[in-house]
Amino acid sequence: MRLFLALVPPPDILDELEEAVLPHREAVPELKWVRRELLHVTLTFLGEVDDRTLDRLLPRLERAVGRHERMSLSLAGAGSFPGSGTHARVLWTGLYGDRRGMARLAASTTAAGRRVGTLPDKHRGFRPHLTLARSRSPVDVRPLMESLSAFAGAPWTAASVHLMLSHLPGKDYSQLTYESLKTWSLRQSSGGGGAGRSASGGPQGRP
Repeated sequence: MRLFLALVPPPDILDELEEAVLPHREAVPELKWVRRELLHVTLTFLGEVDDRTLDRLLPRLERAVGRHERMSLSLAGAGSFPGSGTHARVLWTGLYGDRRGMARLAASTTAAGRRVGTLPDKHRGFRPHLTLARSRSPVDVRPLMESLSAFAGAPWTAASVHLMLSHLPGKDYSQLTYESLKTWSLRQSSGGGGAGRSASGGPQGRP
């Protein structure tokens, strides 16, 4: 099974994001926009995990998540991979707010995966983002990046982490779905919680 750990913004934050990108969806025809129900922020990509490894992994992930506090985050701006935007394959919006807390959380979940052998010793560094669209071939997304540069979403509180399972029938990415296998709550901060809308819910066997 193909697994990853993710934060899922609450519905009203996704509403706000959809409103911002809607006028630009036809600007680059080669881009395939990520369906709303698939939007997420990846913390750790675990890759292929068998049942035995999953049994060892779950308690480690639960402990890792439980050590971290809830975070106030917001979506803003736009960028691409590769970064110049001239030959991009991915268009994304950025994460702002408690980026250090998010990076520490990602480091903990990545370490849990590495300890049970689901990750190589040299794992790609954490770059917080939410993918908006992809292209099979390189495209120039600089006009889109400029158009979305002024986007600044409302703050929201990341209150939980989801262990997500990818379902990909064949090689048809239009049929890709995610299922939330486990959800672990982040600790309430000593100050009474972060500001903004809470993302304590999430996908429940969602498409």
